[in-house]
Amino acid sequence: MKSIIIALLFLSLTTAAFPQDKETNLEEKAIKMEDLPAVVIKSVGKDFSVYLPDKNPDRNVRALEEKFISYDLGKDYEGYESYLVIMETKNGTLSATYNENGKLTHVVENYQNVKLPSSVIFSIYKTFPGWQIVNDKFLYTQKEGDVLKKEYNIKIKKDKEVRRLVVNPNGYIVKGK
Repeated sequence: MKSIIIALLFLSLTTAAFPQDKETNLEEKAIKMEDLPAVVIKSVGKDFSVYLPDKNPDRNVRALEEKFISYDLGKDYEGYESYLVIMETKNGTLSATYNENGKLTHVVENYQNVKLPSSVIFSIYKTFPGWQIVNDKFLYTQKEGDVLKKEYNIKIKKDKEVRRLVVNPNGYIVKGK
């Protein structure tokens, strides 16, 4: 009888300790900001405003987008047919238009000299070896939650020759080959 009680006690302690060994560190399981869904929804009466922030590698772009997401329109839009919000940084602007109900309808983002995604850089240097990126602009527009335009306008130079390229975020050169 004594050995059965000791065996049961031993099994109960080992089974209770077993799940604790399988538990991983909470820091490893924490959700990263990049893994969260890209859709931010703001409730406006019966409608929802949808904004899709870009996952641009430039932290200034992300900072302005985060500032816009946290912007509280309040009741400023009341009494107007449309309401325009403009946010600016040293290298870019974000303009948003709201309708008379306070619903976000249109967003235009325009940035200069941003950190380019690696796919864009790789594509340019692969297609144009020996050329240097001189200047770049990032244009990102949305209308009611749908992305209309997302492109990089890039100026490259080799010796005295200059070319202008339009490149999508995946690295596909749209214009300028």
